[in-house]
Amino acid sequence: MTARIMIVEDELAIREMLTFVLEQHGFSTCAAEDFDSALTLLNEPYPDLVLLDWMFPGGSGIQLAKRMKQDEFTRQIPIIMLTARGEEEDKVKGLEVGADDYMTKPFSPKELVARIKAVIRRSAPTRLEETIDVQGLMLDPVSHRVSVGESVLEMGPTEFRLLHFFMTHPERVYSREQLLDNVWGTNVYVEDRTVDVHIRRLRKAVEATGHDRHIQTVRGAGYRFSTRV
Repeated sequence: MTARIMIVEDELAIREMLTFVLEQHGFSTCAAEDFDSALTLLNEPYPDLVLLDWMFPGGSGIQLAKRMKQDEFTRQIPIIMLTARGEEEDKVKGLEVGADDYMTKPFSPKELVARIKAVIRRSAPTRLEETIDVQGLMLDPVSHRVSVGESVLEMGPTEFRLLHFFMTHPERVYSREQLLDNVWGTNVYVEDRTVDVHIRRLRKAVEATGHDRHIQTVRGAGYRFSTRV
């Protein structure tokens, strides 16, 4: 699936350059020019990575990074700081508040794209093998087991993969086509409606414990896994 990059940069020329470069390399983008508009964009669908300028109207990159790391819905989103500040102290300050990488202006667009891909790769494996716990629903990718307390929930392999994908990508809406690509794979021919069948099976598998409420239908858009019920 195409990674969505959020750009927070107050200089229009730099913002447009970053948007152009990233979209040329297959990313989708959204952009904010100040603190308030950045907060507005930090919502569904959540970005996969944030390119964060050091200073912009209404606040700073440090403040926004702190805000992101305090919110359960945004704390896992990786951050790359973009700044004209090259001092060691500033770099350390950015990393201490949760930035995953740091680039000093001016920078090479080619290097930026490489850094983005590297950060996304680094952040993804942490979610692949760790046991995931969402309000008591536990999924263990290693033992291939889903449980609530002492009870093990029975489900098929496709429902397990679907639940794993949902639990590692919460609060984002995915169309049937996107779920097919991510759960079934791009080289498998399956009809879109097959997704609906497996969603129903997955809901039934977790219904007894009340966790089916987290698997939500978004009319006209697709499905999402959400704790906001």
